[in-house]
Formats: sequence, C-alpha cells, structure tokens
Amino acid sequence: MRLDHVPRDVTLGSDDAELDEPMREVTILVRHHGEPESDVSANYPGVTLRSISSMTGRAAQRKRIIELSGDPEQMSSFLEEFREADSVQAAEPLSPLDRSQAYVAIVYDAYNWDSISERLTDMGIHYQMGTTITAGWERWTLYLERSDDLSDIVGSLEAAGNETELVKSVELGNIEPTRQLNVTRLVDELTPRQQEVLNAAIDSGYYDPKRDVTVEDIGDQFDIAPTTAWEHLQRAETKVMSEIADYLNT
Repeated sequence: MRLDHVPRDVTLGSDDAELDEPMREVTILVRHHGEPESDVSANYPGVTLRSISSMTGRAAQRKRIIELSGDPEQMSSFLEEFREADSVQAAEPLSPLDRSQAYVAIVYDAYNWDSISERLTDMGIHYQMGTTITAGWERWTLYLERSDDLSDIVGSLEAAGNETELVKSVELGNIEPTRQLNVTRLVDELTPRQQEVLNAAIDSGYYDPKRDVTVEDIGDQFDIAPTTAWEHLQRAETKVMSEIADYLNT
C-alpha cells in the first residue's frame, strides 16, 4: 500500500489528533496471497465471490455459504479449481452453476486457512460483514476508532505477504445516508400473475445472455397466449426497472 496516499488524519491516535475525533469508515482492497478465495478469484476475473453467511462448526472444520455471481461459463471451472485447494474440504453447489448467480456451501480446515477477518479481530478492528472478492482482490470496509492506526493495520496485513490498496477514508459523520433498494416493496407492487410469470422467466433462463427460452415457452408454462405472457413480463419489468432507476438516481 502506498502510505503516502493515506490522509494524515487516517492515522488515528497521533499526537495531533483531536480528542473528539470521530470514527472513520475506511475501505481497503487486499490481495490475499496463498488462500483459494483470493487466488482462484484472480484466475477467474469474471466471477465475484461474496460471503453470505457466518461461519459454523467446531475445531478445525468450519462451514460457510458463499455466493458466486458473474459469467456462468466460468462458474464450474472456478468451483473445480477452488475444491483443489488443500484447505478446502468440500464445496457443493446449492443452486445451478449455469446461471449468473449461484450459491455454494463450503467446508474448510480452519487450521490451514489464513483469515483476514481473524487478523482484524485479533487487532480489535471493527469490520463490515459480507466481504466481496473480484479478480483476486478482497474488499474490506473497516471502522476505525481514534486509537486505531491504519499504518499498523496495513503493516500487519502486508507482513503476512498480502498487498493492500486504500479505496476510501471518510468520517462516519460525513457519510451521506443512502437509500436502500426495498425488494419486498418492489415485489409487492407486482400482481400475483406478474410475480409468477417473472419468476418463471428468471428460473427458465429467459434473461440469460445466451438464452434459448422464448416468450412462447413462458406462455406454455401457464397455458396462456404468448402476447399475454409478454404483457405480464413487460409490466413487471417496467415496475422493477422504474424502482431500480429511482434507487440509482438517489
């Protein structure tokens, strides 16, 4: 990490730090060398990995659910190479791998797993759950107190053979509130039939880049005319995209 690019006030706890200095939200990228999540991800830049559950298990064996998203053509190869890692004991898909999103249950040997989260925990650093990994880089959002020194944190991570890059550093008091995309409300705005048809279209691969599913196929599932199926999809898509557009604009 190029520490000359780190703002001076990010190094909390310095002599000139003000007593009432608030916590900071700091986002860093970590190239975690030697671990399959990061190393395999570097070989498949079209796939993003995200942790979606906490760890369970005792002693060495730990379990977790991850989400893979991105290029469906890379999913199976990604998972196959991931399984070959010494620390990975199992990696079984919970949903089809031929789509742009898949869920996988992994089991790994915690004694052979160098966890960034455990390093941060050992240093007493607050961090955001749900880390994403793309093209080999893990994205970590940290919450630093006045006594935390970012230089020490970076030094500890890099001493373990990792690379780091600073993405963002901002006082929590200066973070603008963001509007969350309310999926429940979005779905509730669809009629029951629109929900059924849209769900069937998604499940059948109608929205996949290389789809071979037609609106006629969707209509056949409900014994309705293609034009009727198209009208349900069009109205559902309009409502969904309008909600997303409002979210992006804010």
